[in-house]
Amino acid sequence: MAVFIGTFENKVDRKGRVSVPVQFRQMLAGQSFQGIVAFRSYRAAAIEACGIDFMERLNDSVSSMDLFSDAHDDLAAIIFADSQQLPFDGDGRIVLPPRLAEHAGIAERAAFVGKGPIFQIWEPDALEAHKEDARARARSQGLTLPLRPNREGGR
Repeated sequence: MAVFIGTFENKVDRKGRVSVPVQFRQMLAGQSFQGIVAFRSYRAAAIEACGIDFMERLNDSVSSMDLFSDAHDDLAAIIFADSQQLPFDGDGRIVLPPRLAEHAGIAERAAFVGKGPIFQIWEPDALEAHKEDARARARSQGLTLPLRPNREGGR
């Protein structure tokens, strides 16, 4: 499974094309779909993005819910119904659909932000404000993250 880390800012051209960072493309190499899957974040003015393998994991998780429950219907609507497969062109670019770009306020520049198994695409100034808010919330809540033992059993 891919682990996306780092923040990268790229220019968006007039046709809505933007280069996906090479580090992210390398993490997606070898998957059955050469591109990304993207949908509007329901928590932020950003685009959620991942590889097709993670979408398959999301499908498995949603499929374990009661099929006709409100929770299943809501999650399926905001994730799967809103998702778009965005293939890489020969230069590693994708075309940001206008609906996604408008949701995130992206026009001239896009910031790609690693978030472990997924990444987000933000308007760069909005990302900076979001990161400052996240730092302030983490400090005020005294957040910590216990480190799980590695797979070999050590630390």
